[in-house]
Amino acid sequence: MKAVILAGGYGTRLSEETTLRPKPMVEVGGKPILWHIMRHYSQFGINEFVILLGYKGYFIKEYFSNYYLHKSDVTVSTATGEMNFHNGEAEDWKVTLVDTGLDTMTGGRVLRARKYLENGPFMLTYGDGVSNVDLNALKSFHEQHGKIMTLTAVQPQERFGVIEFGNNDAISSFLEKPQGEGAWINGGFFMLNSEVFDYIKQGDCTVFERQPMEDLVSEGQLMAYRHKGFWKCMDTLRDKELLEKHWQKGEIPWTI
Repeated sequence: MKAVILAGGYGTRLSEETTLRPKPMVEVGGKPILWHIMRHYSQFGINEFVILLGYKGYFIKEYFSNYYLHKSDVTVSTATGEMNFHNGEAEDWKVTLVDTGLDTMTGGRVLRARKYLENGPFMLTYGDGVSNVDLNALKSFHEQHGKIMTLTAVQPQERFGVIEFGNNDAISSFLEKPQGEGAWINGGFFMLNSEVFDYIKQGDCTVFERQPMEDLVSEGQLMAYRHKGFWKCMDTLRDKELLEKHWQKGEIPWTI
């Protein structure tokens, strides 16, 4: 099975970082968040990826074309250009990098992955969110219900702490990071059957989360796998800093 990763957006709300590089290449713990996402899939035995590029996609191409170089010591002969690698350790990944256009919407990007996938099911996620979602459980859930698509539903934590009140407006407690008030949102980490491509209209303006998913809902073909564990989207600089704090403390809740 392959995992498809949407990695082409502008990342405008993280402009402090994304003026220089695409959001999936913004680092947490010295490694791109894209690497963290791929490593999560790899922990479940998924080692083939189709990465859908757009904004500054050449950064991601350069990263993977020199991946072994990044992971190794190297001796270079300046006279001949010969390179000898030492102590190299790299994940056993097969990565297909697909240019999908600078301003193509998510539906158009997903559709362009079709020719790089087999006819069977595949997984799909965004290039800016990490989680400890159990992908084996997601796969089992998807296979059991028999519908075309499953999305992982999550309850995001509040951005700010919450105050609880007692009598006469006396503060009774602070809740540092409570869960949302029962609200579930699309957390990505999809599993899809190949029939999903029949629901995506040709063209670059199709937003995957709108017309295709709405049509699947109307036909009863979209199911939700509820994940109550860790999930975090790196949407802003504050989000990046929170993930970095986890890493520096050695608390990495998006790993298995």
